[in-house]
Amino acid sequence: MTSWLRRYCNLILHRLLLAVLACVVIETSHSDENICSLPGVLSCNECLSRGPQCAWCFQEGFLDGASRAQRCNTLPNLQKKGCAVEFVEQATVTLKVNPTPPGRQVAPQDVTVQLPPGTEVSVTVEVKQLELYPVDMYYLVDVSASMQDNLNRLKTVGTGLSHRMRDYSSDFRVGFGSFVDKPVSPYINVHPSKVSNPCFDFKMQCRPTHGFMHMLSMTDNTTEFTRIMLQQGISGNMDTPEGGFDAMLQAAVCQRDIGWRPEAKRLLLVMTDQPSHLALDSKLAGIVVPHDGNCHLDSGGYTRSTSMEYPTIGQLAEKLLENSIHSIFAVEHGQYKWYEDLAPFLPGAYVGKLQAKASNLKDLVVEAYKKLLSDVEVEVGVQDQHAHRFWVNVTAVCPTGSAPSGLNKCSGVQPNQTVFFNITIGMKDCPSAPEDVLIFIRPVGFNESSVVRVRPTCHCSCGGQPGCQDELEGPECNEASGDVGCRLDGTGAVCSGRGECVCGHCICEASSLGTVHGTHCELDDFSCPYRQGRVCGGRGDCVSAACRCHSGWTGDSCQCPASTEPCLSPDGRLCSGRGRCVCGRCECDDPWSSGRFCEKCPTCDRSCQSHWKCVDCHLSKGLLEGNA
Repeated sequence: MTSWLRRYCNLILHRLLLAVLACVVIETSHSDENICSLPGVLSCNECLSRGPQCAWCFQEGFLDGASRAQRCNTLPNLQKKGCAVEFVEQATVTLKVNPTPPGRQVAPQDVTVQLPPGTEVSVTVEVKQLELYPVDMYYLVDVSASMQDNLNRLKTVGTGLSHRMRDYSSDFRVGFGSFVDKPVSPYINVHPSKVSNPCFDFKMQCRPTHGFMHMLSMTDNTTEFTRIMLQQGISGNMDTPEGGFDAMLQAAVCQRDIGWRPEAKRLLLVMTDQPSHLALDSKLAGIVVPHDGNCHLDSGGYTRSTSMEYPTIGQLAEKLLENSIHSIFAVEHGQYKWYEDLAPFLPGAYVGKLQAKASNLKDLVVEAYKKLLSDVEVEVGVQDQHAHRFWVNVTAVCPTGSAPSGLNKCSGVQPNQTVFFNITIGMKDCPSAPEDVLIFIRPVGFNESSVVRVRPTCHCSCGGQPGCQDELEGPECNEASGDVGCRLDGTGAVCSGRGECVCGHCICEASSLGTVHGTHCELDDFSCPYRQGRVCGGRGDCVSAACRCHSGWTGDSCQCPASTEPCLSPDGRLCSGRGRCVCGRCECDDPWSSGRFCEKCPTCDRSCQSHWKCVDCHLSKGLLEGNA
């Protein structure tokens, strides 16, 4: 393709693109107007609920006689129709960030937003990673018979792991609990001899099956930890899956029993060689009561194991997040894939392969802690009863050296670096009752969070006036009121033939062409000449199909300024004395004159005329130089 042809094609494509964009803009503006001005809007509140582009005019006397729906439109259109901006009610978004105390890892922690329906607001939350944290780690161990070797190994490496973790923590504490499964059929053999000793057939003594047993609260006393570990023995059950979810939820929500510290990083180390039962599995045992998500410990034992379903994955994820707990799954190779698939559904989860006899446990936990610490992620939650009314978008801005992992997470964050999260919150519609809605922004594994308090703006104030001009139309009257006051100048047609006289007041008819209004329905916005896309050029009112121009304007479409000031030439003369001022422009009388002010006239000023005084002097005194 030759260069000139390529340039020609590019020019055509450029013009087509501009035309398409112009159509999109025009269509968008029209759709905005149509949404606001659709029939059926009877109040200011209804108008604003149509969308953030809609506004309501509460100016008294605005479009007299027209339906109340005409008061709802876009702000530019209301202004075009004569509504002063101080009488316009329009939804606005306000944002107030309350001060955050110094030394916090998450800021801001308290934000208040006024949000109308159909609008959105953006909040930036900062999350700073520290170098050393106090750490609480709770060992949650599956003590079914198949875990015998791992349990024996844990008895010997537990103290060494505590010592090693102190290199990564300013204050390290540990706790311990065990689990097997629900002690009911079909998960266990309910023969009396097997209930008290699940290992009866193997001629050995085992602990009774239990859903969860809390054995040791958080402590920095490694001697006490070792003593508790040496007392642990195996138990048993019949089916392959275990009751890990039951135990995890209790370990998360029973904060006082477990001893979780508010200021610590919380690690829940789950050691198992089998998957966990899921919520509906409980129905096999005739257990149909959904888990309530609460703590049910008595003397260390889980008391609702036989009467409440296993928690759902979503329920477990919610409680882990609420209580700022990281989960570390140390599982054998055969179950690694199952827990790897589970991890994305649990915020702050890590899955590691446990080698034979848990020989790599220390390295696994240290690696998991370092990985979890370098990942900074947020989860956003809306109060359940209002979740359907809101939408939320999260975008992470990662510091140098780290990398985004999805939209709400940064990986590889170093100590003392800060991650920024841009969070956009939008409200679809108003709650049924006027109340604040809480939105929680929780960095995963942090004991701090941000709360955005949304105050829906769903009611008009209209400048503090008692009404918004959206009361029912037409005063009460009797049938004998007649059509007094409904005729223009007392002689015209009733309501100019375009409305109905009710109680001596005109109620103008609706027209598909535009708005009919006025005390006598004598005004409209469609039967007069248009200029620059506006009836009467936006400088007059359309009265009985003719423009009634505002002060300072004239012409059939109010296109002409009434003043002659635009026609004054620099020397102060009207059109330089050679023309007339018509519609703000000079029309020259002499066809040889031209210019904006008729100031150009080559034939008007000849040499003799220009120097006539000098010529006249020479003629009267003689042409000699000495006589001049």
